[in-house]
Amino acid sequence: MGHDEFDDVEGYKKIDRYNLKIVNEIASKYKTILTDMGENPEREGLLKTPERVAKAMQYLTHGYDLNPAEILKSAMFKEDYSQMVIVKDIEVYSMCEHHMLPFFGKAHVAYIPNGCVVGLSKIPRVVDAFARRLQVQERLTNEIRDCIQDTLNPFGVAVVIECSHLCMQMRGIQKQNSVTTTSAFTGAFLKDTTRKEFISLIGSKLH
Repeated sequence: MGHDEFDDVEGYKKIDRYNLKIVNEIASKYKTILTDMGENPEREGLLKTPERVAKAMQYLTHGYDLNPAEILKSAMFKEDYSQMVIVKDIEVYSMCEHHMLPFFGKAHVAYIPNGCVVGLSKIPRVVDAFARRLQVQERLTNEIRDCIQDTLNPFGVAVVIECSHLCMQMRGIQKQNSVTTTSAFTGAFLKDTTRKEFISLIGSKLH
């Protein structure tokens, strides 16, 4: 296992690690793909492309190596607070499992604590842990909701994700301005008034 970058910010270690055996295996396949596409993988501009793509794919799917529940458990605190906690405008970058093209946008996550809160930075980490896998947006939304609900046991969880999908914008119907919105709720957020409050807050410009 090698690594190219190491950064430690507020206790969070960002390590771009690559399994060199897997890198070599993926790179050899991409070299064949380039040939099948009619390219010459031996020309100067493409000599290192298979290795670069192999490393990129490992990074873009490194969520398989992360445990989102453990990310939450690492920063759970008892707190007598039972109002809505919202983390909005979380950047989302993922890969569509149907065409392996990116989709990207924003996630908005809220929960109502039930005697326990979690460090705010952990919510985006959980989003990223699920997003950095081959995904469909609908499943991504549910996985984030279920992880927070099952781990924190709050009174309710709300997740809304808004993304643009390159599989729609670059191919197929080629609708460049289309945005897909998905949502998932539990507990208190199943009530119309609570859900409307959440939707209002994520749409407002309080900052």
